[in-house]
Amino acid sequence: MKTCNYNDIAQILYEAERNKQEITRITLEYPDLTIEEAYEIQERLVSLKKKAHTRVFGPKMGLTSRAKMEQMNVKDPIYGYILDHMVHENNKTIPIEEFIHPKVEAEIAFILENDIEGPGITGAQVLANTKYVVGALEIIDSRYENFQFTLPDVIADNASSSKVVLGDKIINAKELELDLVGVTLSINGNIVEMGAGAAVLSHPANSVATLANMLARKGGKLNKGEIILTGGITSAVMINRGDYVSAKFDGIGEVNFKMK
Repeated sequence: MKTCNYNDIAQILYEAERNKQEITRITLEYPDLTIEEAYEIQERLVSLKKKAHTRVFGPKMGLTSRAKMEQMNVKDPIYGYILDHMVHENNKTIPIEEFIHPKVEAEIAFILENDIEGPGITGAQVLANTKYVVGALEIIDSRYENFQFTLPDVIADNASSSKVVLGDKIINAKELELDLVGVTLSINGNIVEMGAGAAVLSHPANSVATLANMLARKGGKLNKGEIILTGGITSAVMINRGDYVSAKFDGIGEVNFKMK
């Protein structure tokens, strides 16, 4: 196996994102790259981002649908991190020059009332320790050519994290049956995707629980006040210059942005 330098690969990914320049996937050069090694690269990539910006805003989950997990032949979803410079308020305009080939998906974000530390965390425990939920549109943007990658590639690339638009309506998590929350994703007034909270590991709280248990393997935990993206309720849809993107969440409100 060819030895890889985690710092060098993280720097390549960092420069690709900063320069909006797609690259060939890592596993073409390092075909034996493991998931554990990919997370080591991700940690170094996030450290580079923290040096250039300010702080981690919160974690995000990916591959949270059963179909995607089966497609990628994994038992667990993947995770990455959102930094504060990636976060936009509702109803803002975002320049397309900030991306390589952006896609958007609708999600429910959790705001924790207490720390959550695994292992053995359940969805019910997550709900008991969640203060609010809010609707979100996550804009993902793989740094790899044609959005083509293997599982270690996307993990190393911080799970394709790019931008997040948060809704301005926060709701008590205990007031809704989040698995039944319906969502429509529209582009330029046309509905392109529909789904419900159950698409995310049967319930979005299960996604947060899974994340807590995954982090516990490395001695980590979820912290009070963190905003956690639980994964796409809808499939990710390509967006272009001039598109007006809107997601409507039953009981949670609407999240919008314009891509200029």
